[in-house]
Amino acid sequence: MSFQGRHGVRPAERDQPQEFKVDIEVDADLAAAGRTDLLADTVDYTALRAAAREVVEGEPRKLLESLASAIAQRVLALPRVTSVSVRVAKRPASMQPIESAAVRINRTRE
Repeated sequence: MSFQGRHGVRPAERDQPQEFKVDIEVDADLAAAGRTDLLADTVDYTALRAAAREVVEGEPRKLLESLASAIAQRVLALPRVTSVSVRVAKRPASMQPIESAAVRINRTRE
């Protein structure tokens, strides 16, 4: 998924929106969905996208780690999700020739 946000340590990174790419993987018991074929029995992927979008397009943060953690927290609040892996990447012009800066975090429901 790709969203525009104003995150970074330097003011220049927050002055103009930049692209953030987000990958989310969840663990959940999907046995019921396999039997019923009902959306109500699975994890709604639009809810995952909405969680990422709200965080990336929301309040500016300094660190990718903070973005990923906030996304993970929202995803873990969804029904049936037991754990989540979130990867957030960006490629600010100031980092060239580096392809991107990225973090991946893993969180489990407590």
